[in-house]
Amino acid sequence: MSMLAFNALNGLTFAALLFVVAAGFTLIFGLMRIVNLAHGAFYLLGGYVGLVAATATGSFLLGGVAAAIAVALVGLATDVGLLRFVRGNELRQVLLTLGVALVLDDLALVLWGGDTFTVPVPEMLRGALEVGGLAYPRYRLFVLAVGIAIFIGLWLLLNRTRLGALIRAGVDDLEMAGAMGIDIKRVFICTFMLGAALAGVGGVLGGAFLSLYPTADAEILVFSLAVVIIGGRGSLVGAAIGSLFVAMLANFGQIWFPELAYFVIFGPMAVLLAFRPLGLFGRAA
Repeated sequence: MSMLAFNALNGLTFAALLFVVAAGFTLIFGLMRIVNLAHGAFYLLGGYVGLVAATATGSFLLGGVAAAIAVALVGLATDVGLLRFVRGNELRQVLLTLGVALVLDDLALVLWGGDTFTVPVPEMLRGALEVGGLAYPRYRLFVLAVGIAIFIGLWLLLNRTRLGALIRAGVDDLEMAGAMGIDIKRVFICTFMLGAALAGVGGVLGGAFLSLYPTADAEILVFSLAVVIIGGRGSLVGAAIGSLFVAMLANFGQIWFPELAYFVIFGPMAVLLAFRPLGLFGRAA
């Protein structure tokens, strides 16, 4: 029973990390209709930047802040400098973001090499904590708490602020929002930067217990795509439910059916999409 509880907690903490990364992805995909294949590279870049900043300053918090700012600026450059030239052409956007991902991956490989790195965590988050008689890593519980806090913060942003209202208006009816005088370009930029910053924060969080290595971006991107497809485009609640769904399947699938780990995730996803093509919380554009 304790082993089952331990694995369930592993699934919950992994779901929190997936939500942090996938929430930004689903905002970009939902509002801008861009399948941003550079999102995984943003995650990896954020992890490396956080690693450098945390090592240099001795502060995990400053590492997270530095990663969020750096990756948000990369997202700004990507949106303003590149994506605006292919607006409205989905195939070109996909190919362009894939190219950005490959460039960022090669740049990271040049700067940090192919070794595996782990972001250092503060002393207070090291070791285990007793949870119901079960010893569980403090840091993973911290990731769970951060994931919940980010969900609450994003929900308040989307439902209680003017920027959130503009984002929701763009998600619901892009053309009508533009016709009403909303500066959609600025909303696009803010949303893209927010999504990129979340990927950067996710890179720091994940880099402390999943480690950072050259293919980590592709792995997290696959999971994020599954989360968005299951949860539904542009849905924050869908991203949370999808993250929990994918994380639990991934965690228990690797334990019970290691040779079918990916099938355990994508098999049920295919069945779900057969009955709900737009995902659990998706709506027709």
